[in-house]
Amino acid sequence: MAHEKADAGIPPDGPFARPAHQDTWRIAQLEREIRELRRTNEALWAYMAGELARAPQLPAPDGTLTQPATGHPTPHGNTPRAAAAAPGRAEDARMTTRPSPRPPARPRPLVEFRALGPIEAVVGDRLVDLGAPKQRALLALLVSKVGKPVAVDLIVEELWTGHPPPSAIPSLQAYVANLRRVLEPDREPRTAPTVLRTYGRGYLLDSRVVEVDVQRFSERAVAGWQALDADDPQFAVHEFEVALAQWRGPAYAEVADAAGVRPDVARLEELRLSVVEGRCAALLAVGAHEIAVAELEAFVQDHPLREYGCELLSLALYRAGRQADALALLRTNQRRLADELGIDPRPALQVLEKLILNQSPSLDWPSPQGPAVTSPGRPPAVPNPRGQHRSARRPLPHHAALPGGEFLRSPLPAEL
Repeated sequence: MAHEKADAGIPPDGPFARPAHQDTWRIAQLEREIRELRRTNEALWAYMAGELARAPQLPAPDGTLTQPATGHPTPHGNTPRAAAAAPGRAEDARMTTRPSPRPPARPRPLVEFRALGPIEAVVGDRLVDLGAPKQRALLALLVSKVGKPVAVDLIVEELWTGHPPPSAIPSLQAYVANLRRVLEPDREPRTAPTVLRTYGRGYLLDSRVVEVDVQRFSERAVAGWQALDADDPQFAVHEFEVALAQWRGPAYAEVADAAGVRPDVARLEELRLSVVEGRCAALLAVGAHEIAVAELEAFVQDHPLREYGCELLSLALYRAGRQADALALLRTNQRRLADELGIDPRPALQVLEKLILNQSPSLDWPSPQGPAVTSPGRPPAVPNPRGQHRSARRPLPHHAALPGGEFLRSPLPAEL
């Protein structure tokens, strides 16, 4: 009644007149207030988005650097319309939440194993004691199959050479427990091991947390041959020497005769001999003939049937001014092959003998007829009977990888 009396003096058609229906007027007033509050709220969110976009980066829980989140939902559950009205600023705000593009650093292995010789393990930059001979032999078997599970039955067969005692399984479990304590000295009690894990009815060394010198040797060998392919013999010499420095004796010395390891031991020995030959070829390519002679004489004496080494030594002797010795070596090799194997030297050796007899300038270093011999894969051109020019050696294949550990090698000279 009071409102009706107060409104009685207001002209019904004046500028301050209220609607005839009181509830309708109040609803309209509330809607205007809500619209004003919403505009104020959106302006406030837009201001906060701009300030946060310029804020310093903060460390996230995963270690990446991010900006504080700027796309906070409004009370209505949506991002502010002011951000949509300024797409450039909104995009900048979203970009700041992305991880840094830095490549992830390669984690340092928990254990480094050395298998090119007696088995060794390095934990925290120091050699660790691997225990009794059978315990070391167990580790050598696991290292030879790193990343792959080795069945308990196979381990028992190898460690006890087919005659395991009744206590073989408890002894094996004790060896595994001892190795786990040595390889992970800081592991909490009753926590799962990380390095030497149980896998089904067997054990494996996790390749994600360990490193083996066999892999480093293979990588350096590949890099050396690739450098020879790329006419960079000096770098090839360096890579081959680093690869050979990994060796400390026969590979997997503790279990070199075990059936499961023997093929890998033979593969690695062949690869080592190829790297020795590759290093001598690179020495010849840089003109270090006398050094190559000294290296190759001992190598050929130990491996007289390796024709590639014989070729390299003959060329090194010739370049060192020892033509007679070079011819004598080729003829001795020819008689040995005939007497022991009943075969003739391959045509490449016969070609090399003719070139030495004729004192072909193509054998000199550097060759006056063309570019210097820089690698076994890129020799000087040698005329053939048809008057054409062919390489004195076969092209060396590019070794981009060592799948399965196989390593291919091309001989020095090629047949005419």
